[in-house]
Amino acid sequence: MRTGSTTHALRRPKMLMLALATVLASALAAVLISPASAAKDTPPNDAPAKAQLAAAPATFTHPGVLVSRPQLDFVKAKVAAGAQPWKSAYDQLLGSKYASLTRTAKPRAVVECGSYSNPNNGCTDEREDALAAYALSLAWYISGDSRYATKSIQIMDAWSAVIKDHTNRNAPLQTGWAGSSWPRAAEIVKHTYSSWPNSGRFGTMLRTVYLPEVINGSHSNGNWELSMMEAAIGISVFIEDRASYDKAVTKFRGRVPAYIYLTTDGSLPKAAPGSGLDTRDEIVRYWQGQTTFMNGLSQETCRDLTHTGYGLSAISHFAETTRIQGQDLYPEIADRLRHALGLHAKYQLGEPVPANLCNGSLKDKLGPVTEVGFNALNTRMGIGMTNTQRLTEQQRPAGSNNLFVGFETLTHASNPN
Repeated sequence: MRTGSTTHALRRPKMLMLALATVLASALAAVLISPASAAKDTPPNDAPAKAQLAAAPATFTHPGVLVSRPQLDFVKAKVAAGAQPWKSAYDQLLGSKYASLTRTAKPRAVVECGSYSNPNNGCTDEREDALAAYALSLAWYISGDSRYATKSIQIMDAWSAVIKDHTNRNAPLQTGWAGSSWPRAAEIVKHTYSSWPNSGRFGTMLRTVYLPEVINGSHSNGNWELSMMEAAIGISVFIEDRASYDKAVTKFRGRVPAYIYLTTDGSLPKAAPGSGLDTRDEIVRYWQGQTTFMNGLSQETCRDLTHTGYGLSAISHFAETTRIQGQDLYPEIADRLRHALGLHAKYQLGEPVPANLCNGSLKDKLGPVTEVGFNALNTRMGIGMTNTQRLTEQQRPAGSNNLFVGFETLTHASNPN
């Protein structure tokens, strides 16, 4: 026994030295083989930091899609006090078709949407039912009247019992629009109302019918992929799917710089990862033929302001949801978003369009889409935005675009939470 013990004692130092040598050799090999390993200590814009930024929260915040409980409580108190602009915005909500207690849902198994909703087989019905479910959930929380929650549940249950698919050319966009509104409503109702027996079935609908259609994005005009990512992040929060949350964040972080130009990008706008746009001609064509690039220009500015507004709205909505979830993306996109809102607001307010911007002519209007981004950048971050503020205040109370935007003066005007 003593001999054996002595032998083991003699072996231990040798074994320890061998183990230490192995560890040191492995570490040295790793450094020699992988120079990129040195990037772990580089500034915040490196790949490891980006990976960390894309991580879903360990615990999801509910309600947490576009609006949070503190935001809702702020609004509820303002409405109760009769304060403006929240009281007039709330009256607008209650007077709209979306908050009607007599609304009857119109679900169908297959929603078929062609280009510009032609054909329109359930497209308008689905979008507006989703907006109604959201409007009713807001009315429930602010008023405390359970009839609104019950009606919202009826609409969501009607669709979750029936829908199976979206088809035709606009299927991805349609799914993105409706899929952006549904989880907003579902979050409020599930997490603030006493009972929703079919909430699990609704979650299954979002997971199986909506998420697969939007999560991989689209290389069409940027407002498509941005709306699809808005739907993806909202659904991910509701069903607590961390993998899809991370995937949506990654796509968002690649798409925003490819949708809003800054002069620091260089002589040409960035291309979205995987887009295949790698020549000047291809990028100019994708940017509607525009060859002069300025701070805040959108990939769709020269198409029209309405589609641009869709993209800017989806960007704001996405960032708002991730902020609620403890992952504030606004600092990363703030410069692009403030320039984009300001540039388009300036010309919508009537400033002459220069000849080098879309041949001196812009079409249409942004729509009721500025409240969320303006509140985030101006109210919470303290960024001055004169033109955006003028346009936002002119449009109050902001109603709905009847697609995926609704009642954002009520939810986000001067909301510090």
